[in-house]
Amino acid sequence: MKVMHVGEYVKGGVATYVKEVIDYQKYCEDIEEIYLVASDTNSDKDFELPSEHLFFYKYERNLKSVASAVKQIEKAIDQVQPDVVHVHSTFAGVFVRFPLFFRKRKYKVVYCSHGWAFLMELSSLKKKVFTFVEKVLSTKTDKIINISQNEQKKSLELGFTDNKLALINNGINTTVRDGNPNLEVDKEKINLLFVGRFDRQKGLDILIEFFTGYKNKDIQLYIIGDSVLKNSAIEIPENVISVGWVDNNQLDSYYELFDAVIIPSRWEGFGLVAVEAMKNAKPIIVSDRGALPDLVGNDNGYIFSLNQLSTLEQILNSLNKAELRRKGLNGYDYFIDNFTSEIMNKKIIDVYKQII
Repeated sequence: MKVMHVGEYVKGGVATYVKEVIDYQKYCEDIEEIYLVASDTNSDKDFELPSEHLFFYKYERNLKSVASAVKQIEKAIDQVQPDVVHVHSTFAGVFVRFPLFFRKRKYKVVYCSHGWAFLMELSSLKKKVFTFVEKVLSTKTDKIINISQNEQKKSLELGFTDNKLALINNGINTTVRDGNPNLEVDKEKINLLFVGRFDRQKGLDILIEFFTGYKNKDIQLYIIGDSVLKNSAIEIPENVISVGWVDNNQLDSYYELFDAVIIPSRWEGFGLVAVEAMKNAKPIIVSDRGALPDLVGNDNGYIFSLNQLSTLEQILNSLNKAELRRKGLNGYDYFIDNFTSEIMNKKIIDVYKQII
């Protein structure tokens, strides 16, 4: 079969996902040809496909660009005539599916939101609008892939058609990438790691505020990502160390240094950092939001209430290295059984086969 992947800003977690899928499908006997359509702006360009299989359309995220983006995507689809159009993320989902109310199609549509917009931290009105739009567009979709148990559950509760939904957990490669971390930690302490963007979703501000008043000298928090020092409103307490940005290919070697990984997100469609921690046999300490609690499914970590941070304090004060090592090994087993890219990709191919 001939598959075309379509995205908007294909970067970050979405780019990682798409690359995993393309790398698998290139060697899959069920796939004859693979194509990718993505915005020329804010998308990675290093997809290992022939140049004639890559379409980068001119686009900026504003109303003026939408009509042009739709036309460019339709042109690419008409040129290739794929059997399956696999759409990634909310905006691309609109660009591909909305025109199908006005034109006949000869291909099947698979859609993955990579985190439902209506489950984000939005006003009640906006959530209702996003839910309505997604339900209308689902009528022009052959299969919707939910990336976590929470996303699947919520879409069912909101009345999405059951037989159109497929639960396929995000997956990552099992290969542990070697690196040479430019960091030393005090092994006498319990060292915790936060990895992620410094934005509202990831909840780093909550974590910083908590550690400002947290006095346990045996616990040390490190931050990898966009440096919080760039934000003048943030004051770094002495028990928090900002490492700064680390290349993705080096991350595994940094995970190795730590006793546990902490994820205080306000919402999370899946939780890629949690799975990266499991791959490196590290336990996770997660907030009670979105898909995160489901990732603590094999006695591999702890869940705290974002509305009651005393629960986090209780968890941190109870930590010991032996227990953390045990939970980390449980997490690795959980990863191997549920969250590898091979498991994810086999299920995606099965979806293609079901709808064709």
